[in-house]
Amino acid sequence: MKTSPTRLRLSALNPKSTSCRLSLIALCTATLPLTGCLSADQHRAAVDGTATDRLTVGTVQKDIRPGMSGAEVAAVLGAPNIVTTDEQRREVWVYDKIASDVVQSSSALSLTPLVLATGSVLGGATGGVNRSVSATSRSDRTLTVVIKFDEQKRVRDFAYHATQF
Repeated sequence: MKTSPTRLRLSALNPKSTSCRLSLIALCTATLPLTGCLSADQHRAAVDGTATDRLTVGTVQKDIRPGMSGAEVAAVLGAPNIVTTDEQRREVWVYDKIASDVVQSSSALSLTPLVLATGSVLGGATGGVNRSVSATSRSDRTLTVVIKFDEQKRVRDFAYHATQF
């Protein structure tokens, strides 16, 4: 009795066959480096969802003007951290923001021999190789904005101070 071509192809998919095991191992080995790998920029983008809500010097310079009402200022900058009054009982709003950026990148290589069911070794000689490197960068910045209002609750003056270290 002759074996049909269909039967031969199906036997190659038999999980007990050596060629099927080798193919599966090769597939897993080839796709393993592709899983879970993101660059530092991709990690930063994934966790930095508030970038559009930041209080910046540019926002203050561009959007805050003398004569604005308190409601207009709050619409642009949000609620102040501190509300106080000066010696003439006029309101003073203080925005005090502190931000820290920490970026960490690490990379690792681990090579361990794989013993197949046939007794052969795939992946090198006996013993394993482990290597890893990492780097961390941190920067801090502060921004203080002081907005002074007049008796009619309109912006009389404003000042800001920014640092980065």
